[in-house]
Amino acid sequence: MTTDIKPILEGMRPLSRLDHPREMIRQFTPNWFAATMGTGILALALPQMPGIGASLKPVGEVMWFFNIGLFTLFTALYTARWILFGHEARRIFGHNTVSMFIGTIPMGLATIINGCLAFGIARFGEGIVPVATVLWWIDAAMAVSCGVLIPYFMFTRHQHSLDGMTAVWLLPVVAAEVTAASGGLLAPHLAQGSAQFGMLVTSYILWAYSVPVAFSILALLILRMALHKLPHEGMAASSWLALGPIGTGALGMLVLGGDAPAIMAGHGLADVGAVAQGIGTIAGLLLWGFGLWWLALASLITWRYWRAGIPFNLGWWGYTFPLGVFTVATFRLGTTLNLAFFGIVGTALTLALALMWIVVAAKTLIGGWRGNLFVSPCIAATN
Repeated sequence: MTTDIKPILEGMRPLSRLDHPREMIRQFTPNWFAATMGTGILALALPQMPGIGASLKPVGEVMWFFNIGLFTLFTALYTARWILFGHEARRIFGHNTVSMFIGTIPMGLATIINGCLAFGIARFGEGIVPVATVLWWIDAAMAVSCGVLIPYFMFTRHQHSLDGMTAVWLLPVVAAEVTAASGGLLAPHLAQGSAQFGMLVTSYILWAYSVPVAFSILALLILRMALHKLPHEGMAASSWLALGPIGTGALGMLVLGGDAPAIMAGHGLADVGAVAQGIGTIAGLLLWGFGLWWLALASLITWRYWRAGIPFNLGWWGYTFPLGVFTVATFRLGTTLNLAFFGIVGTALTLALALMWIVVAAKTLIGGWRGNLFVSPCIAATN
């Protein structure tokens, strides 16, 4: 009996699947930051549910604080990897897939910045706005960098083929439009004048820096799936990633368009601001419609994968953030158009998002405790 219990007890020991606890640092990859994206977007979506949002705001605030802790922990682990195992950490830039997940770092940070506005101002006062502003500029620099450097490495170092393509190609590119939407939320909280105008203009540039490239990748992705069918089961969640740039693109247009009239009027561009608001509303609505098509398609693909049975990996966080940004864009459309329909749809999507977050978070906690989720493909590829 003792012999039978021993393997069970060994499996319950923290990091039991690793040869040494230090392997947690050596094997740490940016994929983990996808958990901060999913957690952060759920925290932001909960208070926006019509009727019950106010009662759920404390839950969202707790999740925001938890997300800050997660992001801090992951940053410490990834920094430690570069310090202790820098020769191996550098291999990420030559890996076809893992390098794409560098984009999850600025996107995870963006959810924390947005939480500073949704929860931080009420908790700490307007003094948190300068902190959020500094973080936003850091986030913008990271998004711009990974948005061009990772594609450059794709063109010069990586070996890619159309049949091996997945939606993870979007991750480094989409970071800039996530920062753009965040800038649209932050701009009205800045001191009136050049600060607001500068952030608004920068956010529009970031949106344009990202969205056209992302939609070019989407066109290739549709072609790839038509010619070569679905990717292997390990990339099952990647079908949802395409919803990310669509939802964020819609949200960015709606938020920036809402800012434009007041901010641009202060710089003698009142007519331009009114046009930007109209374009933002129409573009947001059209992109939402496109996102609805992809949501339906991704749901069918997921049903096919799940019927066949798929193993858990960190890629499952891809089910959360794309659905979350589409949900937040849905709520924003309801506010902009004053239509209750979008509030109802957004509520249903939030419930689905919360359920998925619970499932993925529980599996991540178990896998992280055991240590089997700490695997760096860049190291495995060279062994």
